[in-house]
Amino acid sequence: QVQLVESGGGLVQAGGSLRLSCVASGSIFSINAMGWYRQVPGKQRDPVAVITSGGSTSYADSVKGRFTISKDNAKNTAYLQMNSLKSEDTAVYYCYAQARVAVTSTPRIYWGLGTQVTVSS
Repeated sequence: QVQLVESGGGLVQAGGSLRLSCVASGSIFSINAMGWYRQVPGKQRDPVAVITSGGSTSYADSVKGRFTISKDNAKNTAYLQMNSLKSEDTAVYYCYAQARVAVTSTPRIYWGLGTQVTVSS
């Protein structure tokens, strides 16, 4: 199995910055991609950013130009640098990884438990 642990959430004023980290551990053979979703109470979980094993990135329109996703392959860690934060960025941020636990296994999605980001206006 693969475990994901997020950190770095907290309370920040509008216009401020936070950096989220997500560490993947366990029986990891390979990671195809890592990314972040976010969710506010009563709404669906929405994609924020993703980075592939090759380094390609993609972002939700609402965060383009403000958020940057990166990774450290040696540490199986993904980061989300969030700048110019807005009150509408307030949500629980969930990390995920598409990973294999063996060369013959099918890639599947693993999720972290989430970290709260609150932006005060």
